[in-house]
Amino acid sequence: MRIAEIKPQRPLTPNQQRIKSMQARVKQAQQAVKAERARQQIQRAQASLSQTSK
Repeated sequence: MRIAEIKPQRPLTPNQQRIKSMQARVKQAQQAVKAERARQQIQRAQASLSQTSK
């Protein structure tokens, strides 16, 4: 098995940093939307359960 040499990484340019931060914000927003949808689905399920038990 051969281990490849690790090349040093250069610091990101300001434009690359901006893109990377935008991508991170998009990913965070997608996770927030997914969590909110799950929360609303749970809330609807609990409401339907409480209505059927009455």
